[in-house]
Amino acid sequence: MKHTVKLKGIIVGHSELEHIEPGTGRAWGPFRPGLGYDLVQPVFALFAQAAPKNEASRDDAKLERYYAARDALDLRLEDVTGRPIHTTTIHIADYDAADSGNAPQLEVLISDEAYWRRRLESKDPTT
Repeated sequence: MKHTVKLKGIIVGHSELEHIEPGTGRAWGPFRPGLGYDLVQPVFALFAQAAPKNEASRDDAKLERYYAARDALDLRLEDVTGRPIHTTTIHIADYDAADSGNAPQLEVLISDEAYWRRRLESKDPTT
């Protein structure tokens, strides 16, 4: 099932959120940027700078700036029908696909019990 991330009504991108951990409320999957991704990409680039994959040079001051900037974005998640999904965190792990060969990943913490009921009751484990 396609999930859409929006910033004040502008589509930032999409993900199927193929991987789930219902017990922790966590879902993640490859992220396909939309036209609005340029508006938020600098915030997620700050995270990649602050917490590189090799974790050799973690920068706590930059991480604090990232968390504040990410929370100020007030991103929203919607299901394929446009129904809002209540989240506590929306994060896009974007370690520059050109350098790492990896596509960005959408990672969300979903606190919407109705969403989890619908998803777990579905016969298709990816919906």
